[in-house]
Amino acid sequence: MYGGLRLDQAKRLKELEKENGRLKNLVADQALDNAMLKEAASGNF
Repeated sequence: MYGGLRLDQAKRLKELEKENGRLKNLVADQALDNAMLKEAASGNF
């Protein structure tokens, strides 16, 4: 999968993939929080 990359580049890529996954989870949590707040503000709870 990482053919042609130097060891340091492959490590950096793995770090970035891990960070990307963490950030995606944060965005998903934030979107869920926003949806819950909108529903609570509209009185549909």
